[in-house]
Amino acid sequence: MQLSSHSTAPQTDVNHRILEAAQRLFARQGFEKTTTRQLAEAAEIAEGTLFRHFENKKAILVAVVTQGWSEMLTDLLTHLSEMGSYRSIAKLMRERMLTLPKQADLMRVCFMEAQFHPELRDRIQAEIISKMTSVVEAFIQTGIERGTYRDLNPQVVARVFLGMFMIAGFSQDTLMDEDPSPGFQREMAETLADIFLNGILTQPAIQKQPEI
Repeated sequence: MQLSSHSTAPQTDVNHRILEAAQRLFARQGFEKTTTRQLAEAAEIAEGTLFRHFENKKAILVAVVTQGWSEMLTDLLTHLSEMGSYRSIAKLMRERMLTLPKQADLMRVCFMEAQFHPELRDRIQAEIISKMTSVVEAFIQTGIERGTYRDLNPQVVARVFLGMFMIAGFSQDTLMDEDPSPGFQREMAETLADIFLNGILTQPAIQKQPEI
């Protein structure tokens, strides 16, 4: 990806418009079926301007995905740093649902295009997912050392948490009704957090489980 060498505010605004238009179009009609002319029209710029910011359409796809995931990573870091107790996980899940529209488009682009562009999938894994896992793993490890969490493999717990974190951000297309009420969104978030923290078995049921 090659961005224009000019870094003025208007140039940054054009970049933002291009990426927003691309994320929307790629999510709805796919990367291959989206033309650069459509991208330019959606961003309200000339098609030639598009190529002064990005060398080709593939570079736009990479920028959409990596920037979107980077924002999610930054957001996750911010929330984890502000979490005063394990109960804050429910709040984190709930806030993921409030940012649903943007995340849904991003997730859709990732799921659709990663299978056709292995280099994109590898870049997401190397630059974003691995970093997110490391951050959450450190957070879980701290909780284990404080006696808040059970002594489990923190890397495995981090991966489970991130899976639920992504579901919370993509749940309108997977788990919830088309237009969920705020109350149902809150219940969904709190239930996800409760399952993550406590599981679904009652303590008597756990005690009755035969040894394997």
